[in-house]
Amino acid sequence: MAMSDSNLDTAALAEARALLSPPSRPERLWPALSAAGLLALSSLTFATAMIVSPPVTSQHTAKGAPR
Repeated sequence: MAMSDSNLDTAALAEARALLSPPSRPERLWPALSAAGLLALSSLTFATAMIVSPPVTSQHTAKGAPR
C-alpha cells in the first residue's frame, strides 16, 4: 500500500494537529531588561567606588626611587 492510498483527510488532520499543539507564549522583555539595568547599576557603582576610594599607598613613589 502506497503512502498516497490513505483514507484519512489531510486537511482534517492538519486542523486537529493545530488544535492540539500548545499555544505559543510571547517572549517577555522584562527579565532581560532588568538584568541589563542591574549590570549597568553595579558597574557604575564599582567605577564610583574605584574613583572615590583613597589610594593604596600614602607616600610618593618618586621619593624612594634610586637616582
